Amino acid sequence: MSAAEPTQGANSAPSGGCEAAEPRARGGHTSAIDPPSSGTFAPDGNAWRFEGALTFDDAAPVFATSAAVALPAEGIDFSGMTRADSSALAVVIALRRRAAAEGRTLPLRNLPPSLRSLAVVYGVEELIA
Repeated sequence: MSAAEPTQGANSAPSGGCEAAEPRARGGHTSAIDPPSSGTFAPDGNAWRFEGALTFDDAAPVFATSAAVALPAEGIDFSGMTRADSSALAVVIALRRRAAAEGRTLPLRNLPPSLRSLAVVYGVEELIA
């Protein structure tokens, strides 16, 4: 499964402390400029930055936005990321694969420990190292 095509399986909604976001239409057109619902993704020039959460609901719009612009020469800064799930890991791996296909490197800065832990659990830590 690619990060651009997340599917909803047996995942349950988060519980406790999180307010529900407005529902997004599923299966409809998502343009490259649709912002993530719970975080901010800023693909700006030579460096990109993630702020807030990058979860299942945000993965497809973030991936679509990133596909519409050139990869950043200076990499991606995750210092503002407050929450990540396996969808975030899928986006990061897809971006790394895109960079490799383009013959480039993609530096990842300030990856949160939770994202690194997920990579270890899934056995893909070398893809984000």
